[in-house]
Amino acid sequence: MRLDRWLGNRPELGRQLARRLLAEGRVRVNGATTQQAEQEVFTFDRIEADERLLQDGPGGRYLMLHKPRGCVSATVDARHATVLDCLAADQRADLHLAGRLDFNTTGLLLLTNDGQWSRGLSHPRHKQTKRYRVTTAEVIPPQLVTAFAEGLYFAYEDLTTQPAQLELLDEHSAYLTLVEGRYHQVKRMFGRFGIEVIALHRDRIGALPLDPALAEGAYRSLTAAEVAVLRPAD
Repeated sequence: MRLDRWLGNRPELGRQLARRLLAEGRVRVNGATTQQAEQEVFTFDRIEADERLLQDGPGGRYLMLHKPRGCVSATVDARHATVLDCLAADQRADLHLAGRLDFNTTGLLLLTNDGQWSRGLSHPRHKQTKRYRVTTAEVIPPQLVTAFAEGLYFAYEDLTTQPAQLELLDEHSAYLTLVEGRYHQVKRMFGRFGIEVIALHRDRIGALPLDPALAEGAYRSLTAAEVAVLRPAD
């Protein structure tokens, strides 16, 4: 919500006082004074006016994990290790996954306790891109670049995939950028042409790359700028 609207909706302020507080530089968001009426504010922001605390966000947590092979993208699983097992025990509380990766797929996975942020990441209307490095057993023919860009029809679901960008790296590897994440989509797209995917690694979500310093199974907190770059504009 816009900051001016958020302040104006507060019963102790009202619209006129909210506008005056902003104009006079008497509002702080996350410790920084602001006069930007259009600034977006969220559940986890700390908002003050005249040193009075109006909202003390419970503390948004945003983690980047380099998911290893052989673990489930879930918070609980009766048979397999989950991605939460990669985290220190005191880091796991209240987290959920902002997206998922298949059991043997590696790469960038995000975890958070901010439901609004994660819903924005996954909502189809935002068309958040995800890039994968694909390694195949068979040679990748150049005509797949056009085929993937046009979309592939899958009769079982009666759907056509969204246009995807394929960038060939060599005969057996490529980058594939998608704006959707259907069940085993990458493997099924290549499988349509008799090509087996033998390794799959996600290295980017939107404008956020996987930190190259993170080994498989390692994680770190996102910076404020990284959280913001993945937050939808609306």
